[in-house]
Amino acid sequence: MYINFWYPICTSEEINNDAPMQVELLGVRLVAFRDKAGEAHVLSDVCIHRGGSLGKGKIKDDCVKCPYHGWEFDGTGVCVNIPQIDTKPPARAKVDSYPVFEQYGTVFAFLGDLPEGERPPKPVVNEADQEGWRVTGPIVFELDAYYERSVENGMDPIHNEFVHPAQGAPAIDEERLTITSQDWGCRFVAGFDPELTDKEGHVQLVDRDQGPGDELIAGSWHVGPNQLITEIHIPGNNSFIQYFFEAPISKEKTRIFFINARNNTLGADKDEWINKTFMQVATEDRNVIEQLLPKNTPDTMTKELLLPGDAAVVKYREYLKSWEEKGWRIDLPTLQQSTVDVAYAIPSPARRDSKSWIIDEIPRMNGK
Repeated sequence: MYINFWYPICTSEEINNDAPMQVELLGVRLVAFRDKAGEAHVLSDVCIHRGGSLGKGKIKDDCVKCPYHGWEFDGTGVCVNIPQIDTKPPARAKVDSYPVFEQYGTVFAFLGDLPEGERPPKPVVNEADQEGWRVTGPIVFELDAYYERSVENGMDPIHNEFVHPAQGAPAIDEERLTITSQDWGCRFVAGFDPELTDKEGHVQLVDRDQGPGDELIAGSWHVGPNQLITEIHIPGNNSFIQYFFEAPISKEKTRIFFINARNNTLGADKDEWINKTFMQVATEDRNVIEQLLPKNTPDTMTKELLLPGDAAVVKYREYLKSWEEKGWRIDLPTLQQSTVDVAYAIPSPARRDSKSWIIDEIPRMNGK
């Protein structure tokens, strides 16, 4: 798991100004809530007084109030009231507060300490503002697997032939597989052999003319470690662009926020059918991914016998390694072994301006 990326926290409907919401992510707890103006806030969940869970507290005057001793923290993480004293709270009375971006029915937070100009791009669904496209979601579901396994599955064009009978078991033409590097990830585009695609078993996804030709083009790319985008282009200019924003809860559980964009079958009455069909495809993936061993991706390439068709997966792992070398990879073994004795927080951008923090930063692997 890595700090310094945008992560989905919850759906827009899940948080309000009535009560805070506790969220587990990257091995730590966070709290999300809205102020009276409707602005979303995400803070570290640990009260710096006696370790109370802010996510189990209350909201008072646009602040989250600790259920243990009543300390109140505003949306910036600053403690504005300590009931036990009559003076202004000391400067050290603060918790980490994270930049928030809300769009597409989803609340995202930047979990890290990079200044704004150095951060990866905010999550974007390009088709949301384009005429001739319909966007649905988010559909939220949990996967009993490590998020890297899920992202790698999306970056694997070969598995479709064996895992996805609901899509007609499309077989890749490896001579038409291209891989390109981008600023925050890599992308592959593949052609699929029409002679090896089971057209009878292919789920009909469009209700308009597919036009001439039989070629199916599809591809995927990742942004950072946890955002996966898949494109499916069916003959006749029928396209589906799918966004999977993944929230790593633990090494054995992932929460996925799925948004689907389509330029065909645009009626709202078709939403349920389209979404149900693609969730059927996701279930085919889930049945395989949840049985993979080891649960985590191996730390070295030698622990799997990789082939040329796995090039996009290899490239993804190379990006992960580069972020580890920057010191962004969380040291999960140390975190899991010490949380009984130590409370941790993901460092927020404010830690670059102030060094007087009560809660320790989450342990990370040493970068170069």
